[in-house]
Amino acid sequence: MAESSTGMFSRSGSLRRNLGLWAIVGLGLGYMTPTVVFDTFGIVSELTAGAVPAAYAVALIVMVFTAISYGKIAGAIPSAGSAYTYVRESMHPNLGFMVGWTSLIDYLLLPMVNCLIIRLYLEQVFPEVPSWIWVVAYCIVVTSIIYFSMRGTSNINMILLVFSIVIMIVFVVMVVAQLQRGEGTGQVASIEPFFHDTMTWSAVLMGATVVCFSFIGFDAITMYAEEAKSPKIMPKAILLTVLIGGAIFVIAGYFTQLRFPTNEEFGEFTDDPLPQIGLIVGGPVFQAIFVAAGFSATLASGLASHASVSRMLLVMGRNNVIPKRVFGYINPKTHTPTFNIVLVGVVSLLAMEFSLELISAFINYGALIAFTFVNLSVIAWFAIRQGRRKTPKDIFNFIVMPGLGTLLTVLLWVNLHADALIGGAIWTVLGFVYLLFITKGFRKKVAAFDENQPVTGFNKVPPEELAAVDADGRAFEHPSADGTPEKPESTN
Repeated sequence: MAESSTGMFSRSGSLRRNLGLWAIVGLGLGYMTPTVVFDTFGIVSELTAGAVPAAYAVALIVMVFTAISYGKIAGAIPSAGSAYTYVRESMHPNLGFMVGWTSLIDYLLLPMVNCLIIRLYLEQVFPEVPSWIWVVAYCIVVTSIIYFSMRGTSNINMILLVFSIVIMIVFVVMVVAQLQRGEGTGQVASIEPFFHDTMTWSAVLMGATVVCFSFIGFDAITMYAEEAKSPKIMPKAILLTVLIGGAIFVIAGYFTQLRFPTNEEFGEFTDDPLPQIGLIVGGPVFQAIFVAAGFSATLASGLASHASVSRMLLVMGRNNVIPKRVFGYINPKTHTPTFNIVLVGVVSLLAMEFSLELISAFINYGALIAFTFVNLSVIAWFAIRQGRRKTPKDIFNFIVMPGLGTLLTVLLWVNLHADALIGGAIWTVLGFVYLLFITKGFRKKVAAFDENQPVTGFNKVPPEELAAVDADGRAFEHPSADGTPEKPESTN
């Protein structure tokens, strides 16, 4: 992804096919942010009575079914897209809009949850500083960076991925040595993190619902469908991303659970114990390295998600899905959608008040609905539209497998935090009322918008947007004589 933005596109606006299997898997793993397993460890350990890896294993099983469905539908509809695109094409535009609207809550809250994680890091390292200062400072810095430039962060994310995994390997080695000395449970091999007498499966299901947050991002690699060397590698790339990411989470969760069978050593910092884990396992120096890994990955994710939702609101505005005059505005000086960027920054200020558990639950509300409908879209596209339900193989592939995926995601969805279910339901109702308004009671076709935005790389620019915005989110000033947009001089 090191090419310039202009080099990524052909004259027709399509993307070059230059990404191999492992390049796409790397991008997916980078977006998943492996260190997030430590951020939610205290919450999940308390919820499951010390069975964090069991919660991850259950979530992994659910994600595998959904990843298989993503692979099937991405192969059938190989344009860069996501749940909104697949539901729109396989089922109905109005239903697709509702899935996209529900996913919008994820986009809006992801920048805030990154701000929240940064706040939790810094208030532990610098307890004498009021936490609201970190939130305000973070929002000003990130919003300012995105305000003046919306460049992708693919190279940064790849470096951070390698850095994070190396630090996690060092962490596991240190924990194994401590377990052998009798610290923690004093066992390197044990079944207790997966199953013990005080554990209940209902609690593990609730824990699995929380850790679904860790997997969010594997579906983002569908945006690279038009950049893959061959569309045939996308199903394998999606499944590998889930399996490798899930293995990282399960292994890290397993050894962390053995070292910290209870949250007692974390004291009051169970909401995000990553800094405490680093301090207890390796002392102040390792704590600094551990926090730096988590901080850097979270900051990169925050920049990417902030730019992503700002650009998504821009696309929705330019297509009149939401008020064009407000959300479709591009600042002529910075060439960025400044209103959208500032709006996301203001929303992120709410990180002063909310807990990581609640915000991750809100994000999971939208994500699990999207995953559910991706599974259903496989049934709709293959079994219903194409009639592939006559042979046992087709029934298994296009009805049984996605059907199980649907049931499993719904099972996790109903175990969400009650406040998230109520808040998410209100958001969904608002979306339905708005859909009634813009379609004039379903008498008018709903406008389409590209729900899938560039997070760690470049995306195909829709023709209607190409004359206004380049791959970095900056506006084109004037089209040339032949109709090809001319890129303005860099403002960076």
